[in-house]
Amino acid sequence: MELEQLRQLVEVERCGTISAAAEELHITQPSLSRSIRRLERDLGQDLFDRGHNSVALNDAGRLALTHAKRILADVRLMRNDFDDLSKRERTLRIASVAPAPTWRLTALLVERFPGTILGPELMGEAAVQEALANRDCDLAIVRRPIALPTVRSVTLMTEDLYASIPAGNPLAGRPSVSFEELDGQPFLLYKDIGSWRDIVNEHLASSRIVVMEDREVFMQMLRTSELLAFTSSAPENTGDLEGRLRVPISDADAHATFFLVCLADAKGQVADIFDWVVHERG
Repeated sequence: MELEQLRQLVEVERCGTISAAAEELHITQPSLSRSIRRLERDLGQDLFDRGHNSVALNDAGRLALTHAKRILADVRLMRNDFDDLSKRERTLRIASVAPAPTWRLTALLVERFPGTILGPELMGEAAVQEALANRDCDLAIVRRPIALPTVRSVTLMTEDLYASIPAGNPLAGRPSVSFEELDGQPFLLYKDIGSWRDIVNEHLASSRIVVMEDREVFMQMLRTSELLAFTSSAPENTGDLEGRLRVPISDADAHATFFLVCLADAKGQVADIFDWVVHERG
């Protein structure tokens, strides 16, 4: 008995005739008939009541059909489970304090390690360090290097924060602005900005901040509203929107250096990736 024969049985029942099923399966009617006959011999039962121009499942055929559908469903489930397992084996868990460094890491790996999937999760600095220590992530991205002999660190990237200011706002013409000058201005904020959110909360205590969870809605609001927003020097953020100007923020907190870290005893692909980043940054 072969899986293909079970698929053919299901198709005959679905199409109603062997000729229609053969056409659907892209095989000849005699080939399908012979295959069904072999299945019947393997099971020791006739599965169809055969008329001159028609076939209909008998009791044995209906029982065989029930089992065939169950077996094929189990096969699909098994294949899906193995696909998921393969994906998990190729997915690296990344705990990061900000989104832009994960974009940078992806760009570094896309050609050197094809097929590798990064599964990033944004969290606070302390939570990232805890996830690394507990081996709940493979690689971590932090704003401060971890000075422990059990951890390896390498500079991954720097990112500078800019204010995205509508052209009609008096601050738009400035060569730079400070958080103090921005405080009190209404801001539009995208929710997934990681540790930058703490910086914003600290320095813009007097600002009304509208937080958007949907990226497309956020971008549409940027195009149509007079609210200020943030962008950065990350390549994914450098596109200027019509009617808005990017103004550098002068405060030290608007400039971040991100470090890629891994455990010193990391092996396999994790160690290879870390070494490759060290090489690229060297």
